[in-house]
Amino acid sequence: MNNIISTLAIFFLLLNIPVTGSEASEKATADNDVLFQYSTLGSLLEGVYDGEMTYAQIKERGDFGLGTFNALDGEMIVIDHQIYQIKADGVAYKVSDGMKAPFVVVTYFEPDQTVKIAKTMDCGQLKEYIDSLLTTKNIPYAVRIEGTFAYMKTRSVPRQNKPYPRLLDVLKNQPTFEFNKMEGTVVGFRLPNYMDRANAPGYHFHFITKERNAGGHLLECQTQDVKIEIDYTDQWHTILPGDDAFYNVKMSGDKYQ
Repeated sequence: MNNIISTLAIFFLLLNIPVTGSEASEKATADNDVLFQYSTLGSLLEGVYDGEMTYAQIKERGDFGLGTFNALDGEMIVIDHQIYQIKADGVAYKVSDGMKAPFVVVTYFEPDQTVKIAKTMDCGQLKEYIDSLLTTKNIPYAVRIEGTFAYMKTRSVPRQNKPYPRLLDVLKNQPTFEFNKMEGTVVGFRLPNYMDRANAPGYHFHFITKERNAGGHLLECQTQDVKIEIDYTDQWHTILPGDDAFYNVKMSGDKYQ
């Protein structure tokens, strides 16, 4: 009987052994390779603009990414552990932890590849150049581009009222903003074609100025002197909403631009 008690005591002591530094480091490294997503782009396209995930919860999933806000109230960018809301006026506002998102994609950014370019490229050329750096097009990548841009054109979206219109209808009247010779950071992802409908295949970029006071969803660009950092994210974790709006929405084959 004493032997059994001793064995049980050792067992419960083992349950309370703290994680070692090396184990914690391994977990942190593993988290750096995870692309986390809440909801789907397909549902957002159909007007599912209210979610239940708070930005406090989102911060626990990553320090780099993009998305939007409930009621489609602007473009979202996560950079350097801080979340910004770029409203329809083009201004970037800091976000409170209690605000919620209907769609978001984040990761813990840790670059696996870094290159610098000091020449002019438009967005199409820039994407082709980044593609040439990749070892495969079959995994997701987080991409950060920082430096001086000769020209940038962005957009945001105004807050919507119920009944919510479809996203492509909202974008017909999107406000746009232009920046010339501007320092800032592009935050985004390159996703493989097989992720279509869950997200947008190819590149999806948001931009924010160096001063963190303006930006939006990137439409056009022209580089001048930038650093490109690429983070390989070979794991994809998704949480889907559990409400009636998501359960009942009929997703079409429309594409996001």
